[in-house]
Amino acid sequence: MSALYMIIGTLVALGVLVTFHEFGHFWVARRCGVKVLRFSVGFGMPLLRWHDRQGTEYVVAAIPLGGYVKMLDEREGEVPAEQLEQAFNRKTVGQRIAIVAAGPIANFLLAIIFFWALAMMGSQQVRPVIGSVEPGSIAAVAGVSAGQEIVAVDGEPTTGWAAVNLQMVRRLGETGAMQLRVREDGSTADSPRTLVLDHWLQGTDEPDPIRSLGIKPWRPALPPVLAELDAKGPAAAAGLKTGDRLLALDGQVLGDWQQVVDAVRVRPDTKIVLRVERDGAQIDIPVTLVTRGDGKAATGYLGAGVKAVEWPASMTREVSYGPIEAIGEGARRTWTMSVLTLDSLKKMLFGELSVKNLSGPITIAKVAGASAQSGIGDFLNFLAYLSISLGVLNLLPIPVLDGGHLLFYLIEWARGRPLSDRVQGWGIQIGISLVVGVMLLALINDLGRL
Repeated sequence: MSALYMIIGTLVALGVLVTFHEFGHFWVARRCGVKVLRFSVGFGMPLLRWHDRQGTEYVVAAIPLGGYVKMLDEREGEVPAEQLEQAFNRKTVGQRIAIVAAGPIANFLLAIIFFWALAMMGSQQVRPVIGSVEPGSIAAVAGVSAGQEIVAVDGEPTTGWAAVNLQMVRRLGETGAMQLRVREDGSTADSPRTLVLDHWLQGTDEPDPIRSLGIKPWRPALPPVLAELDAKGPAAAAGLKTGDRLLALDGQVLGDWQQVVDAVRVRPDTKIVLRVERDGAQIDIPVTLVTRGDGKAATGYLGAGVKAVEWPASMTREVSYGPIEAIGEGARRTWTMSVLTLDSLKKMLFGELSVKNLSGPITIAKVAGASAQSGIGDFLNFLAYLSISLGVLNLLPIPVLDGGHLLFYLIEWARGRPLSDRVQGWGIQIGISLVVGVMLLALINDLGRL
């Protein structure tokens, strides 16, 4: 079933985002008087095709990994004299810039629409209340303590842990001060806390900002009673069963599932002994943990889980917006994610963020499937993030991407004449090499995660 969700989720995501992107080019081209020869969603063999009254051919092709809008252009073939005024290359620099920029802009507008819908749907968020702070950690030195609620990070209000994490991700690889505002339990007054960062998590493969500061979010106690097992995991291989209550791990008494999680994380490829209560009897079961991740991100894996418990009403909040307010919220979230995406690319380029955080088609497909299976809200959120990523990446000044074409046209506007075909050809070759290289790197990262 999860594979079906992955396939359908990926096809829907790519279909919607690619169609909207190409429609942006198409719509503005038509308004600028350019004749559009073909509007294709996908590449390769056409599965469906039809024509409109203006002669444009619409195609749905077999390989759903992109799309294109083919316009009348003298550089790509002979154009009849009576259609010269409809050729793309005959339009003004301003019109060509508008046509090329319309695709990425369409992606940002689509993200605003998705976020607008999500803001009106509302969401239940867990209040960012701190459960514990590790002694000697960055947070402890700053005076952060258990029971406090994080109400803002670097001046940005935080309604839940997702917002806290998002604001902290923006500071990865940096040196300086991170400003928190915290509120004591039962108080209405906020107080500042200054966290000192020094090349924070620079180059870490899978950064966990909140945990790295020494902060553990508050969560309800989970009894360490096994409710699910990975059939191919260490726990199942060792003979553990659902219903088993874990009493101790290597002699350490266990009262909460989080203790198990914390102990297992720091023991990759380690043999442990679990004391288990089963049918009223206590038995010791040796388990050899395996490793997930690599390098500094390597953690131990048990392959077991417990039944979730309901959160107290006092620890959650419902966040929703009216139709008008939601427009501003959608635009704000789109801007925040766009800046974060661009900043992350810059940090990867300068080594402040590991390039292993770059994801390719396999990861996108897996996330598409998981979010589709999780529900409409998560899927819309995924579509919004992916649409922003496509918009930002397409605006990068790399020839063969929309941003590369915009660069050429801006240079033409500044010089009063276009760059020579030879120079543009060199740029396109360099651009193709860069794009292929990044795609291969992303694919290698995907395969490494598998």
